Amino acid sequence: MEVVQFKLIISILFTAFLLIPSIQAKAVKYCDKKGNYDVKVKGVEISPYPVVSGNPATFSISASTGQAISGGKLVIDVSYFGVHIHSETHDLCAETSCPISEGNFVLSHSQSLPGFTPPGSYTLTMKMKDESGHQLTCIIFDFRIGFGSSMADS
Repeated sequence: MEVVQFKLIISILFTAFLLIPSIQAKAVKYCDKKGNYDVKVKGVEISPYPVVSGNPATFSISASTGQAISGGKLVIDVSYFGVHIHSETHDLCAETSCPISEGNFVLSHSQSLPGFTPPGSYTLTMKMKDESGHQLTCIIFDFRIGFGSSMADS
């Protein structure tokens, strides 16, 4: 009887682990592998992961710079299975506090995707430019939009 209870508990925990969204750090690639960008990106965390259509998701990008940055913009392009589907531009100072001092900083962007956004694999390209249009960094990372709604909706 104890073995059956143990197996039941393990099955419930495994199922809960699969269903409950979590935070996940994503691997980041630079757009130009040989590029010497002024802003170095250390990583990206996405919460919840996988992203759920119709619910807010937060992308937090950890980075560092060797020089102060007074402002600029973020240009974001999204592809779905390799096909470009969306572009948007954001004021850099709306995503982190400006001016950005030398050293480490975090860009954080929250957004709710439309409920009709199809599940699957997406690729996000983010370019950071200073006020004069000079590209400070360019990164690419993959993320996934899962099926259904989050547990919080039920």
